[in-house]
Amino acid sequence: MNFDALFNEQLDGLKADGNYRYFAELERSCGKFPKAANHGTDGVRDVTVWCSNDYLGMGQHPKVIAAMCEAVERTGTGAGGTRNISGTNHDHLLLERELADLHGKEAALLFTSGYVSNWAALSTLGSRIKDCVILSDAGNHASMIEGIRHSRATKVIWKHNDVADLEAKLAALPADVPKIVAFESVYSMDGDVAPIRAIVDVAEKYGAMTYLDEVHAVGMYGPRGGGVSEREGVADRITLIEGTLGKAFGVVGGYITGSAALCDFIRSFASGFIFTTALPPAVAAAARVSIAHLKESEMERAGQRRQVARLRAALDRAGIPHMRNESHIVPVLIKDPVKTRMLADYLMREWDIYVQPINYPTVPKGTERLRFTPSPLHSDADIDYLVAALGALWKQCAIAHAVA
Repeated sequence: MNFDALFNEQLDGLKADGNYRYFAELERSCGKFPKAANHGTDGVRDVTVWCSNDYLGMGQHPKVIAAMCEAVERTGTGAGGTRNISGTNHDHLLLERELADLHGKEAALLFTSGYVSNWAALSTLGSRIKDCVILSDAGNHASMIEGIRHSRATKVIWKHNDVADLEAKLAALPADVPKIVAFESVYSMDGDVAPIRAIVDVAEKYGAMTYLDEVHAVGMYGPRGGGVSEREGVADRITLIEGTLGKAFGVVGGYITGSAALCDFIRSFASGFIFTTALPPAVAAAARVSIAHLKESEMERAGQRRQVARLRAALDRAGIPHMRNESHIVPVLIKDPVKTRMLADYLMREWDIYVQPINYPTVPKGTERLRFTPSPLHSDADIDYLVAALGALWKQCAIAHAVA
């Protein structure tokens, strides 16, 4: 059998639908973010990156860079093994204490990515808690969906951010059944924010555990960067808070926080933790410094909020429609996969602006978009240039403007 022919047939289908993913080959340059070198077919040139998850530019922060370099000189590169077999380094434990403090929890547990932390924690909870029912928000990330699926627990999906629907589904379950309400704080594609306090109120009413994914919020919200749950004053009422080190903290890795018993439970039973090599100590050291800095510094968050507001106002003046939300994510809907790809290509080729087209299956068909994430390091001139480029392409491609 010609397996390559089978592979290429499906790849050709993706290309025909406009959903094939092309990766920009970027080379980040220390100290130049959001600029990066793009290695393309026409050579190497500088572009401005508008879709990075390094939301605050902490991957370029001198203190974070220094911490990683110091740790490499002190410990070497890799961790040397799994956490169970020689791979638990002092830097890991220091970082876990920093994370537990960030969220006001007894303990924390590190994973190699935010995807893995969701997958491992939810699959372990759902499989190890007898007769568990997991109530999952309809907008939850693929990592949460995969974890729930792998757990083989009973899954109930509630309408996105709809507290009334969640309560109806909780009320329909037997009172003595263990329940987990799994949801996110900031949803990455629409940028909408969950009504966390109301969700927690309902979950507590029915004796359910709460599982909150804060990956797009940690570092960004709250007086110390503890996320939306910290900003809303409900972090202490949430059973498990999951987050990432790879977005606002500018490094890589994922984690969970909760009670000492909960974290030990996941540590002891989660295959995604037990059987994988630990994060390099240098990564842990850099992440700890980044978190500690953002606990004390409001400058990065304030600068980022300013640039988000400035971009939204400029888009409004230009009549370019963008989804309204209270977060740092600015989605500009195109609603056509081919046009979305074409606009992204034009921006890169003609304007040296890089934004990744977001198509199915990341978002539903008919909601294709360009997703902008302004950082405090994007200048006012960068914003003006971006909006000028979008305005020109809107006319060129005959895309509808926003209704005044």
